[in-house]
Amino acid sequence: MLRQVIFEADTPGGKGFDVTLLAVIVLSVVLVMLDSVASIAQRYGSLLAAAEWAITLLFSVEYVLRLLCVPKPSRYARSFLGIVDLLAILPTYASLLLPGSESLLLIRTVRLLRLFRVFKLVRYLAEANVLVTAVRASLPKVIVFMGTVLVMVMIMGSAMYLVEGPANGFTSIPRSVYWAIVTMTTVGYGDLTPQTIPGQMLAALAMLLGYCIIAVPTGIVSAEMIQAKRHPINTRVCNECFSEGHHLSAQFCHDCGSLLTDSAGT
Repeated sequence: MLRQVIFEADTPGGKGFDVTLLAVIVLSVVLVMLDSVASIAQRYGSLLAAAEWAITLLFSVEYVLRLLCVPKPSRYARSFLGIVDLLAILPTYASLLLPGSESLLLIRTVRLLRLFRVFKLVRYLAEANVLVTAVRASLPKVIVFMGTVLVMVMIMGSAMYLVEGPANGFTSIPRSVYWAIVTMTTVGYGDLTPQTIPGQMLAALAMLLGYCIIAVPTGIVSAEMIQAKRHPINTRVCNECFSEGHHLSAQFCHDCGSLLTDSAGT
């Protein structure tokens, strides 16, 4: 019963648990941001500290309950979500081990790791599994696309190095490739610009190519998202690898192949 509430979101108890934790996670991230504002930290420092400890204790209880609910606690502790859960509570406890004014800067740096709590949001977003499925399916195509873009920026950068040369700021091929990346991604910092007419023509070509290719990865992922939505998924969690986002009719985990259990644990 406890495992259904913590790991599954298809039941009223599971939905209530997820919504509550979602609100606490957002609140904790907001507190981290407010704590970075000097005037707010100086005026409400004690209140922020008390709220931080309350949230840390809540996350600590959640982490312990998750370890108690799974058949193999050590495997969950080593999983991505398990590490994120641990990173969500460690910084506050670590600050107790670093007393003294000379360590304040180090404490502040460690406490910034609390922003890892934002990764916990993924577990509670309904569309997150659809996005993860789409990205995973489109990854090979995106890799091929990125390889093609890499070849193009290498060619463009080398050509610009030959056309402009060191006299106009293109002192090396790597620096020229940097220019090609900035230009083809339509960022355009303007710190390195061609001065000759052939160089400007090559730059115009790079800009046009950039506009032509910028929509390709978006189209790839969008197509996979449409495909993913055609196969509804649920919140069942694999007992072996803790993977989520399985199809409704799936009997085995899509990552490790282990048998999936239903909400009743059968």
